[in-house]
Amino acid sequence: MSSAVRFGVNYTPSQGWFHHWLDFDPDSVRADLDSIAALGLDHIRVFPLWPVFQPNRTLIRPRAIEHLVALADAAAERGLDVNVDGLQGHLSSFDFLPAWTRTWHRRNIFTDPDVVEGEAHYLRTLAAALADRPNFIGMTVGNEVNQFAAGPHPDPDRITPDQAERWLTRLLAACAEGAPDKLHLHASYDAAWYQDDQPFTPAHSARIGDLTAVHSWVFNGTAQRHGRVSVPTEHHAAYLVELSKAWADDPHRPVWLQEVGAPAPLIPAEHAAAFTEATVANALDCPGLWGITWWCSHDVSRDLADFPELEYGLGLLTNDRRPKDLARVLAAAARQPRPAPATRATALVVPADPARRSHCAPGGPVFDAFFRLVADGARPTTVLDERADDRDHLAARGITEVVTPDQVLPAPPGGTRR
Repeated sequence: MSSAVRFGVNYTPSQGWFHHWLDFDPDSVRADLDSIAALGLDHIRVFPLWPVFQPNRTLIRPRAIEHLVALADAAAERGLDVNVDGLQGHLSSFDFLPAWTRTWHRRNIFTDPDVVEGEAHYLRTLAAALADRPNFIGMTVGNEVNQFAAGPHPDPDRITPDQAERWLTRLLAACAEGAPDKLHLHASYDAAWYQDDQPFTPAHSARIGDLTAVHSWVFNGTAQRHGRVSVPTEHHAAYLVELSKAWADDPHRPVWLQEVGAPAPLIPAEHAAAFTEATVANALDCPGLWGITWWCSHDVSRDLADFPELEYGLGLLTNDRRPKDLARVLAAAARQPRPAPATRATALVVPADPARRSHCAPGGPVFDAFFRLVADGARPTTVLDERADDRDHLAARGITEVVTPDQVLPAPPGGTRR
């Protein structure tokens, strides 16, 4: 992998949103890709809709695969590499699960052996269809699939962390069988890092797959607590990048900021460019960053109903493909050469116990201590409590100082520290 940071965007088709797979229009796709390439970005992340591509457990539609390959080839013509998310799964508040997993055919998508074999066959087929394309980066198992495994999902397929690990290992193996020489990974939303009972754990994200993915959304309580212009809000993406490193076994494991966006009204449209500039600059100060992939390319059309309001305006480009100010900010960052960031030598101790992940969430002692350090001018990373005295581990990461949240945060009046 190149040491240069990749800049890309999650591709949301301007016509028909992801329903475009039902009525695929190559000309519209090419026009969308032209507008992305004009920004100087180098890759897109693509989302097949699982029920459209695999409507029956033993039917993967050849025509849908042809459309995916055609999209990847059109991207190549414009100098864009492609990562493909397989199990969609969940997008912009809507679930897309095949009928053969729901209601009368209700089966756990993580543990039912027939379902898992069907998923493996599907991912292997997608990967194999693109394996010979030089611009194919590899597969992501699915988009934030951990949201199906626990609350607040209204109807979760509950599993244990061991079952989550077996599922991830099996499906990533299927991706590698289809495309042996590509990068394959999985992606969770931030409950994996913050929610005590989430069965997809930080260790899964940081140790399984070829690189770690983090998805940063400041509507998780960060912007509500601290406001749109604050150290925590503008450094939240960088925090997740550095938080992930505590669990990595490889001290130099690359981290992909695979989703990050400027959600209104917490980040009003007139402030989105400033938020983007700060978020990107702070993420680029993280050593080992593989890439930044903005959410998303094009706004959702107002002709489509029932999306949460914030989803309609998250694009770098309008629905008629005009770049917004935040697109120009991201394009400028993509063009700008920069030296590799310095090692982060100060490490904040985080609990290894996944049942204490809420310490790292907004309002938790790790979260608050990290941003106190940043506000004081430090450039912290993180280390697990069980590795805080491991000299070899610290040396491999260039860590020379280890601090605990208690050493950073003042005790509350009349009480003890959390």
